[in-house]
Amino acid sequence: MPHTQLPSRGALPERARVLLGQLGVDTRSVAGDGLRACTPITGETLISLKPATAAEVGQAIEAARLASLQWRTTPPPRRGDVVRAFGQLVREHKAALGELITIETGKILSEGLGEVQELIDMCDFAVGLSRQIYGLTIASERSGHRMMETWHPLGVCGVITAFNFPVAVWGWNAALALVCGNTLVWKPSEKACLTALASQALLDQALAGFPELPRPLSSLVLGVADAGIALVGDSRVPLISATGSTRMGRAVATQVAGRFGRSILELGGNNAAILAPSADIDLALRAIVFAAVGTAGQRCTSLRRLIVHESLREDMVGRLKRAYASLRIGNPLAAGALVGPLIDAQAYASMRDALDLARAQGGAVFGGERVAFPAAENAFYAAPAICEMAAPSEIVERETFAPILYVMPYRELAEAVQIQNAVPQGLASAIFTKDLTEAELFLSAAGSDCGIANVNIGPSGAEIGGAFGGEKQTGGGREAGSDAWKAYMRRATNTINYSNAVPLAQGVRFDIG
Repeated sequence: MPHTQLPSRGALPERARVLLGQLGVDTRSVAGDGLRACTPITGETLISLKPATAAEVGQAIEAARLASLQWRTTPPPRRGDVVRAFGQLVREHKAALGELITIETGKILSEGLGEVQELIDMCDFAVGLSRQIYGLTIASERSGHRMMETWHPLGVCGVITAFNFPVAVWGWNAALALVCGNTLVWKPSEKACLTALASQALLDQALAGFPELPRPLSSLVLGVADAGIALVGDSRVPLISATGSTRMGRAVATQVAGRFGRSILELGGNNAAILAPSADIDLALRAIVFAAVGTAGQRCTSLRRLIVHESLREDMVGRLKRAYASLRIGNPLAAGALVGPLIDAQAYASMRDALDLARAQGGAVFGGERVAFPAAENAFYAAPAICEMAAPSEIVERETFAPILYVMPYRELAEAVQIQNAVPQGLASAIFTKDLTEAELFLSAAGSDCGIANVNIGPSGAEIGGAFGGEKQTGGGREAGSDAWKAYMRRATNTINYSNAVPLAQGVRFDIG
């Protein structure tokens, strides 16, 4: 596999400081001990940060609660003006923010820039929504009465994000929560603090143009699990949106439900694609390779299981191996690079362990070896792996956040759908077929059980216009487009009596004289 050389030692920490300055972050105000912001590209420390204490998290929540009392009465189109101003600043700083994402997460530069574009698109969506927050008018059975529903802000929304999409997922939540009249407290992944600082700085700059509005509309709390625990457990935060592992989501859901709060959970995704006999093989190959190796297999929607009709298996595996052998691995900032590093040593160890288990369970592995670079012993690059399995096994049913593609055969479509659905997760899925019947069956109630089901595109790379999320151990939450905004508001049903009588519903009589 061709490689791209890494930046020289010291270059990325210096570049990160320059980018942070361009984005409005005063690094002196956030510097401290206890939290290291690193780059997976070389394994170097970029800057040391001061984590928030539990008391500081509580203070941020209280400040957000007080600000929400005024913000909730601000007309939604005016809230949209704030999001519009923020989106414009993000547009102006797209190159710097996208490069910072790549430095901090290791995704290739075009993906870093694409993530910033997703935030811009989300702001555009939310600005339109600010003039379309609507309820229903409902027919009343009582003469002289009108029924309707109205939607109101919740208050403080807590947002917990993962490292792999440090801007986009926060944007899904922040843009909607703000136009819906809520304030925010954001706990980003400890592996992507700098991107969070930059995003928050841009929002603060946008708010400077609205001196009459309350502060803070959004607060950032840096830290590891302790900061998240403090946020999740606080009853002043009626909604927690959390993105991460199934293990984390189970803990969040239990704690939030215990205090009768709400949660939006975006968790594991063991995503599959079915390759049917009628598929356009060239189209499918391009979609499959991106879905399996993009972001070094560290997307929640990454393709992890390929279910291939037995008549196509040998040919498709050969095509995949040739495509994988051509992938340029290395510096994600370099032109032509397609596969950057895994986020850290733990991610590489998980990949290695999964491949060992796959071999023990009868799998034939192609690729997967570590790709070493001089003077970068703390950077973990790996060749994407293809693992041929005769049938599903325990390791196939487990999500490994790494570029591993399990390939399995099928004979009949019903068998392929059963294989796809027979995992605990239910995020994204796809089928490649030119057969209309197969496509419609896959999308029907008897087909994919996932929150995302695609035809002739891979499971990865969703647009913001649709609601994003999945079923089963993926958590059931929905973010971004469609009517996902409703999760950030409370619904009230209203009945207005404009008659001179007081009739009761269902024909009940209660005469008092």
